[in-house]
Amino acid sequence: QVQLVESGGGLMQPGGSLRLSCSSSGRRGFNLGIMAWYRQAPGKERELVARIVPGGSTMYADSVKGRFTIYRDIAKKTLYLQMNSVKPEDTAVYYCYGEAVIGTDVYWGQGTQVTVSS
Repeated sequence: QVQLVESGGGLMQPGGSLRLSCSSSGRRGFNLGIMAWYRQAPGKERELVARIVPGGSTMYADSVKGRFTIYRDIAKKTLYLQMNSVKPEDTAVYYCYGEAVIGTDVYWGQGTQVTVSS
């Protein structure tokens, strides 16, 4: 079984920076393909924040373009989300997501809370 564990959430002031991490663990040799960060604010649906494919191409939600950066360290099996110039509307639970390279299995982390408030 594959596990995704997020870390790095917390309370920030508007304009600040934070980096989220998502470490993956599982059976030897198992690799994840597409990985992404989603978020869910209170009373709202879960939304895609950023996605990265194995070749390194990335895509971002319009609301975070130019402020957030998604990247991964393949050797460490860790996905990151660098969040800069954060806004109160970035407040949400952030979830790590990964897809198996082979097959159709998908995996979710347990989520990490990010709160932006003055």
